[in-house]
Amino acid sequence: MNALVALCHFCELHGPRTLFCTEALHPPSPSPSSQAGAQVPGDRDGDRDGEGLTMKANSSATQKEMCEGCRSLPASHPGFVSIDDETGIRFLSHQHPRQSQLFSVVRQACVRSLSCEVCPGREGPIFFGDEQHGFVFSHTFFIKDSLARGFQRWYSIVMVAMDRIYLINSWPFLLRHLKLTIQSLQSTALKVECLTMNREFFFHTKGVAMQPVLSHPANEWSHLTSRLLKACGSRLTEKLLEGAPTEDTLVLIERQTEQEEEMSCWEGAEGGASKTQRHLSETELAHNFLSDDTKLDELPGPKFRSLRHLRQVLGAPDFRQLAWHVLMGNQVIWRGADPVLIQSAFTVLKSLLPVGCVRSVPYSSQYEEAYKCNFLGLCPDVPIPAHVSSSEFTVLVDITSERSCHIPAVREDDISSLYQFTITSANTQPIDRGPALLNKLEVALCNENLSVDVVSHCLLCLKEEWMNKVKVLFKFSKVDGRGREDTQKVLALLGATGPGEEDNVRLLKYWMTGLSKTYKSHLMTAVRGGERSPSQ
Repeated sequence: MNALVALCHFCELHGPRTLFCTEALHPPSPSPSSQAGAQVPGDRDGDRDGEGLTMKANSSATQKEMCEGCRSLPASHPGFVSIDDETGIRFLSHQHPRQSQLFSVVRQACVRSLSCEVCPGREGPIFFGDEQHGFVFSHTFFIKDSLARGFQRWYSIVMVAMDRIYLINSWPFLLRHLKLTIQSLQSTALKVECLTMNREFFFHTKGVAMQPVLSHPANEWSHLTSRLLKACGSRLTEKLLEGAPTEDTLVLIERQTEQEEEMSCWEGAEGGASKTQRHLSETELAHNFLSDDTKLDELPGPKFRSLRHLRQVLGAPDFRQLAWHVLMGNQVIWRGADPVLIQSAFTVLKSLLPVGCVRSVPYSSQYEEAYKCNFLGLCPDVPIPAHVSSSEFTVLVDITSERSCHIPAVREDDISSLYQFTITSANTQPIDRGPALLNKLEVALCNENLSVDVVSHCLLCLKEEWMNKVKVLFKFSKVDGRGREDTQKVLALLGATGPGEEDNVRLLKYWMTGLSKTYKSHLMTAVRGGERSPSQ
């Protein structure tokens, strides 16, 4: 069982009851016997080991205890099945699970969600469970009913799974979509109550509570829960990681989580769906324009393919100057009429930095300040402010057309024949000594015996080496608060002193800003725990 979704109801006569349940059945391995004759789900003669949608053992024990308000389907109803054509997974829906073991698990989750495991105010999401009985994400809510005690009835939607991490990681997704479902149910219930009150009479039946909840046919509930299980499962994929995740991986995970939370906030607001759609479209056009490397490769026009290619086009001195500004955290501005070429240059140059240090505006019609982005692409007629052009913390690359791009004799990838590059900066500091990372990288780029892939792996190893030094320096200087003299000793142990020491230290301090929040939080928690342990 990957996961199971159930709708539960607190009956005034019989207590917590399960109204509807959907589970997933993965297709068995193909065999000649199974392919000989396909059986219809719900056909008890064809189902193996009790794989029917209903259970005689459970139905016989529970049918006597159910009133009209506890029953969502007739006792003879075979249930519903939805089949995913892509994966072959069957989603089986009935009032109770098909297996006795799952029946007891869902029964316990139903009782706990509507009795002891509730959040403040009794409405809202909560998580509980254990390894033996499974873990449960539950969202309780009320439905208005003038015939009920207190004029409302209590329901919950629960998702049960044995994988605790799966449910916890699915919390934002489940909360966002279950809220929409619950709001729809409550809105429908209010409409039903208004119609009932206007008619000035009531049907005093025990099943009236089911009217607003199952206002749609049960087969629509089956499709709804099936799609929820499929979407929840497909959004999470397993990846094999060798060793601990890198800082780049942690930062990417954090950014993805922030984007999901931002989308959740937009959808929760009034008119959130339309605002979210409009926000994403504007982001795709303005900020993410040409930012995807795969899309960039599909676009026509000349592009920089690697750091070695960029170095060949710009020349060794200009490339070193540009790479030095990138590593030091200065703002790198490219100005020209070809956004594809500029974005390809950014894609290549961003590989020099940790992901947490990259803030990019691929192509803009106005200047953006350095605190917003360290990579900025501009249209050719955009003026640079005086305080920026005179700053030593900025480098500008102007791109001008050398000759017409439509001349057949010129190859598309021959960038040096198509464009001329002018690099200007107010920086007067010598860049020939450091940083050490740049010196080692240039040695690899100059070695023609090394392929582009080998150079990329070399750069990756260099970045990991210096990121480890950044972590040591952060722990020593920021967390422990050591003095300048002790910090200098640590820099010597890290190999950051000597020739190019100033550039090495500057690189370490800049890269420190790119550390993940996860690492910083973990480090601060560990340090505080160590400070408390002697006194305990």
